[in-house]
Amino acid sequence: MQKRFYPLAVTAVVLLLLLNWNCTKLDTSDIGSDQLPAVDNVHTFADTLPLITTQGIFNDTTKVALLNNFVIGAINNDPLFGTTNASAYFQLKPDFYPYYFGNAGDTVKGYSDVGLDSIVLCLKYKSFWGDSSIPVQLEVREVSDYTFVDSLYKEHDINYAPVTGGLLATTTVDIRRLGDTVKYTNGRDYSINLIRIKLPMSWANTLFNRDSIANNPGNNAFYNDSIFRYTYHGLAVMPVGSAANSLIYVNLADTTTKLEVHYRKRNKGVIDTTYQSLHLGTYTLPPTPTQPAQSSIANKIVRNRSGATMQFPAPGDLYIQTTPGSYVNISIPSLSSLNNRIIHRAELVIQQIPNLPSLDEALSVPSFLYLDLKDTTLTDKWKPIYYDLNPGQPYDPDTKLGIGYLPTTIDYLTFGGFRRAGTDKFGNPNKYYNFNITRYVQQIVTRHIPNYPLRLYAPYEVYYPQLGNDSYPAEKLQYGNSLAAGRVKVGSGSNADYKMFLRIIYSNL
Repeated sequence: MQKRFYPLAVTAVVLLLLLNWNCTKLDTSDIGSDQLPAVDNVHTFADTLPLITTQGIFNDTTKVALLNNFVIGAINNDPLFGTTNASAYFQLKPDFYPYYFGNAGDTVKGYSDVGLDSIVLCLKYKSFWGDSSIPVQLEVREVSDYTFVDSLYKEHDINYAPVTGGLLATTTVDIRRLGDTVKYTNGRDYSINLIRIKLPMSWANTLFNRDSIANNPGNNAFYNDSIFRYTYHGLAVMPVGSAANSLIYVNLADTTTKLEVHYRKRNKGVIDTTYQSLHLGTYTLPPTPTQPAQSSIANKIVRNRSGATMQFPAPGDLYIQTTPGSYVNISIPSLSSLNNRIIHRAELVIQQIPNLPSLDEALSVPSFLYLDLKDTTLTDKWKPIYYDLNPGQPYDPDTKLGIGYLPTTIDYLTFGGFRRAGTDKFGNPNKYYNFNITRYVQQIVTRHIPNYPLRLYAPYEVYYPQLGNDSYPAEKLQYGNSLAAGRVKVGSGSNADYKMFLRIIYSNL
């Protein structure tokens, strides 16, 4: 079985390595514990504050950027969270116009023994999430949607999918074999970490015969970008079947994602086998007569929780699913009544409720959780937590300039939120998360800033659009989770065995 790989920042990777080494009993006070005084109940005390928690489901409008990884595949066997279905839509284009196969001036189709061999769609494989032992069935269809080809430079959200046409091909992907080397028939080239899908010769011949050097006026799709886009709207890669239980991450902008056109041509009297490729158009400026426009793209992800356990949760159970997913509302009323004191540590602790071990292993918990605040000045708006995201970098969640409302990086080693391995009270292995919100709590008890409601979730990116304006649009901060990868069942503030709680260590003044 291949090892999972998530495309995280360097800091995130280091943290995941640390958590794999740190499989211990649940220790709730070891983030920055080198500065934590011992609790002696004379000078230093510890209290556990109760929480009020409720379940929430996002109405998600996340957009996948052109250069990010796209997700395809299906989760069909998750009794806790339901099913997931993910499809990708994109246009692969010539790298220049007018485009031709072979060399300029060739007449490759002028010989009876020279012409098309095959056409292959190649997708650059990056990682997976789920059960790699079950193959994933995929199908390729043509996109047949003028709205889609007209959406240049537009990022569609994950609820959008263009209209698709006829079926072109199907394939079965064994994730465990994607690292194998595939050699091409010409004996010179090879590929690795590619999903390769052979498309039908009928479709390939139509494409090949629209070469710019062909004598077919009015049928020349390769003359410029506008003609090509309106002739070929794009391709769709979609999961089929009910067996798969994994999501595959591909990078469309990688140069090894391509439409390979393999053909034969006469080279100095010798027939030579070669290929040329169409790629994703990433040119961000308006196209020129010789350059392609940016490709239209979309990544639709459908969550269906009908019949899943999270639809009718047991008392004390909460469910967090990575974007597009779910969240938990948290309030801590007793914080508002605390008198002024020195807060040495205020730490929120979240514990996984273990389930079937094999399922928890395959459908693993999110790499990171995140905590933010309810913006009580606006309806259904949220903002970053004060002070604790990165103590070494000032930021202001209340700024209206669109800049400086988030630190440029989150200091996970201080703030926490990364998954950690431990054992529960019954000796079962489980995961847990800690958040250090000491500075925020200190400001509540000392300066009496509002005791905001909290929100706990597993984001793909952190984004607060209301904190921007026309001059300074709100920035998006990429978080440590892959899109749709990760889900965890946790204890609520009232769970007897896996209680979520806030522990404070303090000294009286």
